[in-house]
Amino acid sequence: MSAFVVIGGQWGDEGKGRMVDLLAQDAAIIARYSAGDNAGHTIINHMGKFALHLVPAGIFYPEKLCLIGNGVVVNPAVLLAEIEQLESRGVGTKNLFVSDRAQVLMPYHPVLDVVEEEARGDAAIGTTKRGVGPAYVDKVARQGIRMGDLIDPDALRARLELVLPVKNRMLQGMYNAEPFDLEELLQQSLELGCKLKQYVRDTGAIVREAIGRGEKVLLEGAQGALLDLDAGTYPYVTSSAPPPQAGGAAIGIGIGPTQIERVIGVYKAYMTRVGEGPMPTELLDETGHILRGAGPAPEFGATTGRPRRCGWFDALASRYSVQVNGVTGAALTRLDVLDIFPAIQLCVAYEIDGERMESFPSTTAALERATPILEEAPGWRESTAGVRTFDDLPPNAQSYVKRIEELLTCPVDIVSVGPERDQVIIR
Repeated sequence: MSAFVVIGGQWGDEGKGRMVDLLAQDAAIIARYSAGDNAGHTIINHMGKFALHLVPAGIFYPEKLCLIGNGVVVNPAVLLAEIEQLESRGVGTKNLFVSDRAQVLMPYHPVLDVVEEEARGDAAIGTTKRGVGPAYVDKVARQGIRMGDLIDPDALRARLELVLPVKNRMLQGMYNAEPFDLEELLQQSLELGCKLKQYVRDTGAIVREAIGRGEKVLLEGAQGALLDLDAGTYPYVTSSAPPPQAGGAAIGIGIGPTQIERVIGVYKAYMTRVGEGPMPTELLDETGHILRGAGPAPEFGATTGRPRRCGWFDALASRYSVQVNGVTGAALTRLDVLDIFPAIQLCVAYEIDGERMESFPSTTAALERATPILEEAPGWRESTAGVRTFDDLPPNAQSYVKRIEELLTCPVDIVSVGPERDQVIIR
């Protein structure tokens, strides 16, 4: 057996966690490969509603292994709090492990995130201010601390003695912020490392051995493909390295690209985005407000609680992510949210500087000038929440899904009609 990847095909918040929770039934291992606790997954199942930030969405299956790979940035305090919260609600974490190569998000990273974002002024990126960007900067600059260092007192002291003076000079000299005390930070970090030591493993070796035994591995992405450093709407993108793209999955978990068999792209039946950056189909009127509040799970970020920007389905942006990720099949989520609309719009092209474009622009400047060219689809005005087969969907809902399938240029294999695990149509 090989691995398969679940990625977000838009700007994040597509319902990846909900899909991973469903698809984890068929996997032996569920492994998160990128981002940090700035990316949240909301899960609703027989145990209740959960907001996950670092722990893979397969944690609700006690017989599965759940891994946090080397491509993830880990805030130890956040991970421990999440473990404690899960355990307090009867969700076991004995099969949860975190890579010894994963980068540690240190206490100075959120401080740097806040002061750097404030210094950008009107050009602010719209980060979650949790320190994930600065932590990835340190990884690339070879100034990072890894989980293996966190559980080794001598290694941790050596790394902090090297790195902390640089951070303190930045905080004091550039931002007039308070410096960190070496001994205090060392002691605090060692305490966290001691509590997490039982979870730290060579997760890449675990995955490689499982694939060698013929077991199925699900690689769980975070954030969305349009937030990728190279392929996304730069500079309004994530700093994650490896990227949220399917191509980053192999790097972020420690396997070869030939071991990935298929890629499932998750797409919302409309568009949402959190933070700054262009979004051509954004609705700033009453319709956008209705989209945000419709359905059983209103559009507010699982991690930050920020209201999501809402708009009609953007076929150019979504098809682009199919192409750059090699998506083999799509999962369409939140179709039920559209049940109330008498008519639904889809963006099938842009007008930029008087010209029609049917491909996604490479520059943010061009995207900011884009006006969506919309195609209207008739609504169905009846509930889809209880539907479990495609043929039982209202005819107009079937037509809408088929039109999105045409626009994406890949099959829509799964349709979600609600937040519960069983509110799904498998085609």
